[in-house]
Parts: sequence; C-alpha cells; structure tokens
Amino acid sequence: MPLPQFIPSIALAVLVAVPSVAWPFQNRSQQPRNVLFIISDDLNNRLGCYGDPLAKTPNLDKLAARGVRFDRAYCTFPLCGPSRNAIMTGLYPNSNGILQNGQIFRQTIPQHPSFAQALRLSGYLAGRIGKLYHYNVPNSVGTNGHDDPASWELEINPAGVERMEEHPRIKTLVPNQFGATLSWYASPAPESQHTDSMQASDAAWVLERCAKEPTRPFMLAVGFFRPHTPYVAPKSYFDLHDPEKMEIVNDVEEDRKDIPAPAVASGKKEQDDMSPETTREALQAYYASVSFMDAQVGKVIETLDRLGLTDSTLIIFTSDHGYHLGEHGLWQKMSLFEESARVPLLIVGPNLGRPGSVVKTPVSHVDLYPTLLEFTGRSIDAKLHGQSLIPLMRDPSSAGRGWALTQVTRGGGEYKFFGYSLRTERWRYTEWDEGIRGRELYDHRMDPGERTNLVSAPERRETVEDLSGQLRQAVAGTYPATGVTPEVRPMNWAPTLTGPD
Repeated sequence: MPLPQFIPSIALAVLVAVPSVAWPFQNRSQQPRNVLFIISDDLNNRLGCYGDPLAKTPNLDKLAARGVRFDRAYCTFPLCGPSRNAIMTGLYPNSNGILQNGQIFRQTIPQHPSFAQALRLSGYLAGRIGKLYHYNVPNSVGTNGHDDPASWELEINPAGVERMEEHPRIKTLVPNQFGATLSWYASPAPESQHTDSMQASDAAWVLERCAKEPTRPFMLAVGFFRPHTPYVAPKSYFDLHDPEKMEIVNDVEEDRKDIPAPAVASGKKEQDDMSPETTREALQAYYASVSFMDAQVGKVIETLDRLGLTDSTLIIFTSDHGYHLGEHGLWQKMSLFEESARVPLLIVGPNLGRPGSVVKTPVSHVDLYPTLLEFTGRSIDAKLHGQSLIPLMRDPSSAGRGWALTQVTRGGGEYKFFGYSLRTERWRYTEWDEGIRGRELYDHRMDPGERTNLVSAPERRETVEDLSGQLRQAVAGTYPATGVTPEVRPMNWAPTLTGPD
C-alpha cells in the first residue's frame, strides 16, 4: 500500500524506525496488549444495539454483540472540550480546570499525563487520527485543533470534500453558522472523499504497519467527526432513512411546566421555530450521519480482524457526550437530561466478559483511563477519579460505583453557576446552583423520558434528601486535593463560555 501523500515522511520513520523501543509490562515474547480507541462526535444512544428502531448501525451492533455494552454510561460535562479533556486526563473538569471549549489541560495541570501520553512513555506507539481533543467543527477539520502534542507520536488530520468543497452548499438554520446550530447536506460526492472515510483508510494504513512490528504495542485513537453538525454524509446514507418515519417530539409546553429554567437554557430560538418538515429533514440528516460514521467504524474493525490483531487489542467505542433531538424542546447538548448526559459505550477485549454482555450499573467517562491502565498492565494512579471497568466486564452484575455525575455551566455577567446531576440505576437527581435555582428528580423505572419532575412530591422527600447528600459528596470528590492546581472553586462558580463546538 503506497504512503498517502498527505502523511509527512517523518510519520513513516516513526512507524518503522523505532522497533527497538522496550515495553516494560511483559516479556517481549508475549503478545502485546494493544488499544484501539474510537470516539464519535455528538453521538447519542440512538443506535440499533441500544434499541432504537430507526437506526441503521449494523457495525456498532456487531461490535456490541462481540463485547460488553454499558447501558448507563455518562459524560462528565456535555460539551466537547471539557468532556474530552476529562476522558483523556481521567479527572473531572473541576480538577483538570477545563470548563469550556478552546482550552487544553496543559494550561491548568501541565504535568499530568493524558492516558495516551502515559502509554507512549511506556513504549507504546500512540497515534491520533482526527478529533480527540476539541476542534471548532467544521472550520478546524484538517488541522490539529486544540490538540495536545505530548499525547501522540503520530498525528493525521485529513480534510474531506465536505470541508474543502461543499461547505457553501450546506443548509443551515443560521446564515454562515454550521457547527453551533443545525445544518446538513446530502452529498453527491463519493464516500471515499469524505473526512471520516479518509480517517478510516488512515487507520487501516497505521494498523497494517503496526501489524508488521508485532512486538511493539500500539494505542491508536480514531476520532470521527460525524454526526456533529453539519450533518453531511453521502446521499446513499440519507436514502436509508425515510423522513416521514422520523418521530417529532410533541407536548413540549406541557413537559416544561415542572422543569426549572436553567434545565432548558441550552435551547436556541432558531430550533424552536423549525417547521415539522424541517424537523424531519434534520432528523433524517442526523440518522444518515450516524449510519455513515457506523460504516467507517466497520472498516476499521474489519482491518483489525483481517490483520489478526483482535485477540491482542482492547477496543473502546464511545462518544464525547449525548445529543438532543427535540426532547424537552432541546437540540444538541449542554443540558443535564438523559439525552445529553448519556453516551454509548462498547468495550471488546480479549477474555474480558461474555460476548453480548450488558452492564446496567452507571459508569462514567472518567472510568476509561483506569480501565486502560489495568488492561495494559500498569498500576492505577490514585489521583485518577475513575474506577476500572474490567471487573464489571467480567461480572456485569457487580454494583461498581453505583452512580455517575455530570455537570454543566449556566448564567452570565458577574454571577455564573453550576448544575450537577447524579444518575443512579433508578434515579436522576439534579441541582441548579446548589438547589437555589431549581432541582429535579426523575424515576427511570416509570419515566425513562424524564417528563415528570418528582422533586416536590411528598412521598419522595426522603429520596430527595438522600440523593442530595450523595450528590454533594460526589461533587466534593471532583475537586483536587488542597494545594494542587487548579485551585479549588466553590460549587456555584463557573467560567464564561466561549467558542462553538
């Protein structure tokens, strides 16, 4: 396979000229423990393997059947920059200092290694293709974005036809905005010319070279851009989804009667004004983008299988956060409802869990770093906030931590505040500004759509008290130890938000 023209020659040198790097975890005669980390952008749980009847995601469905599906996995912060920095550092945003887009944790905790850097320093080839940290989408496609160079030995940033040629043809709700609002385009260009498809080919290129040096382990991270707006995919993927079958959320006004104002503050007027026809068109475009991304995941996994690397590789698939498609009258992210906080999480590993297993206890993105450390034979750093998920993979009935915490910022001017939401297996409990600006309680056994706020129900008073105490204890654990930067900030502190995702 010829070297692609857009990859600098130094990349080839990195891959083929350092076979002697030692791997300290085990004898070199043993099989390395590799990592394939795949992350999608703005992907919710509307996948076939999570029970969505409209989804066309055969490759992710097959991946779930091969490994363990985490039914209740949650991001730490439903915004790209904070979420991705939390994943990469294994620390909640209150400790890594990243509470908005356009920042990187090196600005706040420069000595802390990302999980990619930790493996790289141990002898791994650590490579990144596409978006792992924050990018301004679509304008930063083809660049490093807000990346962390210390995390990677190899970086590849293709830019496809949707960025380089089709940008002016994309339909958008707000003129000249594409990433911060809803926008979409059914592209006539061949699939191979789109960024995510190019990234799948790049991943195959890297994996083929890794297979030629089987004694050196690799950590390959692939960050697909879809389904982030603009929802651009080849027209054939749009044709998979009938817009007339798209389900529009109704009764929003009635639903919002018991919801505190900060809970729906992420809404945007242009999205409130969409006609039913435009809404169905946007939904079709989102589903099409998900199907297109699913196909690219399939290409990467097929390459891994073909090269005989599957039995030595931990495969992780997730998204940076969830995504609203009209629930509670909201689109996109930055809420603390289930649709925004919940993420898909699929993990496949050699001898790790029965294929097709489902873990129902809540887990968090901060759990991925310690999971990778345990799999690769390293001790788990006590400073990390998460738990390894490997015990849950081996025994899905285990209780684990039992909860997941998600936070978000609200407000402006001189006074800004946090919202925190605690998700247990049964309940979602949320406090805005320590409860001063509202609280929410939803019973997922009876109300999976979170449409009835039970926080004022007399029969739930004890539940609210218990969950409030649990939430506050969880929040306290998100801050660093005294004297560790960034400085500890009170619960009601938040930064000014800047920049689109």
